[in-house]
Amino acid sequence: MQRFHLHPENPQPRLLGKAAEAVAGGALLACPTDCSYVLLCDLTDKAAMQRIRALRRLDEDHPFTLLCRDLKQVSVYATLGTTEHRLLRAAAPGPYTFLLAATREVPKRLQDKRRTVGVRISSHPVPQGLLALRDEPLLCSTLQLPGDEFPLTDPDDIEDRLGKQVDLLLDAGPGDYQVSTVVAFEDGVARVVRPGKGDLARFGG
Repeated sequence: MQRFHLHPENPQPRLLGKAAEAVAGGALLACPTDCSYVLLCDLTDKAAMQRIRALRRLDEDHPFTLLCRDLKQVSVYATLGTTEHRLLRAAAPGPYTFLLAATREVPKRLQDKRRTVGVRISSHPVPQGLLALRDEPLLCSTLQLPGDEFPLTDPDDIEDRLGKQVDLLLDAGPGDYQVSTVVAFEDGVARVVRPGKGDLARFGG
């Protein structure tokens, strides 16, 4: 495992550039967000996605999330009605994952049975900086290992436990043990389906 030590507020552009090259070349990354650390890979990389499934022991139906740069990018991969657009504009970037109707840009393997996809815009400078160097979102999954009650938060623990299974660790210091709040929409009404970090009251939760 390579390990880049990044400033949590002003990550070094040179290291972000190397990380962007790595993920484009098929690398599996561990990266901080405004919630927990996550596993990241290229959106189109089936082999890297299967590595995440194996590492976390996920079944084929377990959903992945698209980590997006901004609302404009979200709108390429998800359909936004008036209510959805207004709520996302108010809440993102932030610690929320939104389940939205997928557009044709989303590979079918990333859609659930209802043809929805999870999208997220993190406020953390490291993934923001990484996404600024790319044209597409990144595929994202919480860095929580089988049998663990919480996601991994300490970069040293991540390296100790995953040193041979993850290619690059973007170390920006200790992360948060909390996961993102997941919000679904039904007939234009927001509903919290997994409470996590953030203000639930804005979604009526």
